[in-house]
Amino acid sequence: MSTETEQSTQLHGGRLVAKRLKAHGVTKLFTLSGGHLFSIYDGCREEGIDLVDVRHESAAAFAAEGWAKVTRQPGVAALTAGPGVTNGMSAVASAQQNGSPMLVLGGRAPAMRWGQGSLQELDHVPFMRPLTKFAATPEATAEIPALVDEALAAAVTPHSGPAFVDFPMDVVFSEAPEPQEPDPLPDAAAGPVPDVARAVALLSDAERPVIMAGTNLYWGHGEEALVALAQELGIPVFLNGLARGCVPADHELFFSRARSNGLKGADVALVIGVPMDFRLGFGQSFGEETELVVIDRAEPLREHPRAVAAELYGSIPGILDALRSEAAPGADTAEWVRTLRAAEDDKRAAERAELDDDRAPLHPMRLYRDLGELIDRDAIVIGDGGDFVSYAGRVVDTYQPGCWLDPGPFGCLGSGPGYALAAKVAHPDRQVVLLVGDGAFGFSGMEFDTFARLGINVVAVMGNNGIWALEKHPMEFLYGYSVAAELRPGTRYDQVVEALGCHGELVERPADLKPALERAFSAGAPALVNVLTDPDVVYPRRSNLA
Repeated sequence: MSTETEQSTQLHGGRLVAKRLKAHGVTKLFTLSGGHLFSIYDGCREEGIDLVDVRHESAAAFAAEGWAKVTRQPGVAALTAGPGVTNGMSAVASAQQNGSPMLVLGGRAPAMRWGQGSLQELDHVPFMRPLTKFAATPEATAEIPALVDEALAAAVTPHSGPAFVDFPMDVVFSEAPEPQEPDPLPDAAAGPVPDVARAVALLSDAERPVIMAGTNLYWGHGEEALVALAQELGIPVFLNGLARGCVPADHELFFSRARSNGLKGADVALVIGVPMDFRLGFGQSFGEETELVVIDRAEPLREHPRAVAAELYGSIPGILDALRSEAAPGADTAEWVRTLRAAEDDKRAAERAELDDDRAPLHPMRLYRDLGELIDRDAIVIGDGGDFVSYAGRVVDTYQPGCWLDPGPFGCLGSGPGYALAAKVAHPDRQVVLLVGDGAFGFSGMEFDTFARLGINVVAVMGNNGIWALEKHPMEFLYGYSVAAELRPGTRYDQVVEALGCHGELVERPADLKPALERAFSAGAPALVNVLTDPDVVYPRRSNLA
């Protein structure tokens, strides 16, 4: 498909795409086969980019986002025209709200026949543009490399997020000269370091400081600077989103259960890389008198819901290092830390009864107790579900960055198998554990066929309570009844995955759980442990969703 002349090398559009991806460090392309993409597949084959193919385009797009989450490099998916692209839109929206750098390559009906009713003819760009940082269609083959460069640069530039380029068949199958090598993508940790004097003054006077950090701390590679700052000034740390693991769960300054005590009781809070959305009570999770210092990679996309005392935007590592080096020794925080540690210990002790609960069907907390004894310190744990994963978020400890993946604020069920696929492809020697609700399994359970076919030895643990608990319990609280909240009790999802070539286990009693988990981890195959959990257990929900 290519010819050489004295003047230039002519390459078809798919090869131009692949060479650009390779030049920017892309090694995997997640996809589901489609004729509009053949040229791109051929280019990837020539350039040594692995094709990882799935059973539904949403899984391909979620895998691209998952790749970004576990590697902090752009994930790339290729989706065929029309329904292929629309099937991936939820993952694109998820990436937008998570700030995940990813690139979706779309097929497109040929430009020469546009408007005449070609197969799967659809103009994707108008509805992709509101969900992405960049969305475009090349009009000529020679435009392809620059558009791929621009899309990837947009995806990684703060605030990072998804980008989209689709390729008309006639354009991507035609040839054009190979251009020069591209410029490198922006450095995720780079950026300006603004004047930190106001924040330093606040910290110097603080007697009860806290740090509340979130996903953009992770995208900005700020974990080492965060730990150094916290240790230097003795500041307790709370984490959410992808920041989980940026301070190890067993660090003396890390807290999770005492978050309400810490945020409400703080006189100064460093709010790093996390929006004050529903997860922080739209700012009301902090005390009324708490002075807020907002630190992020770029200016916020929406206004803060409450007044802040200082704002610092740019390089998160640079800003945190500047605060550490310039902040004068303030008040001794040892008593403040001891107060929070006592609250943390009390709340952990209060969980003991649930962790030791011997009921059958099981309490989710009992499940997580036994699972916690078997997962490695660097295991990548992925949550895909409602109440079942809410319990996991409370009690599953994370020790390294990029080891906890959940849907994030978009809350899209079905993301888990794609995330798990990407995590295991990126880190084949590490445990990858997928925590999945029986409801969430219905969105993308066929990806267990992908796991078996590709040898992706993920261990999935299902909380199977036969209901949509996230909706059933609140609706019954509000109205005294529930509708559209029932699933089939006791469905043998373990047998479903066995039919797809995986290892399956059914657990009905607590005593059988740990042996089943041990068999799953040693099975040498993808596995699902189907644990029947008590539908009467109600997660104690506190978040104000709207």
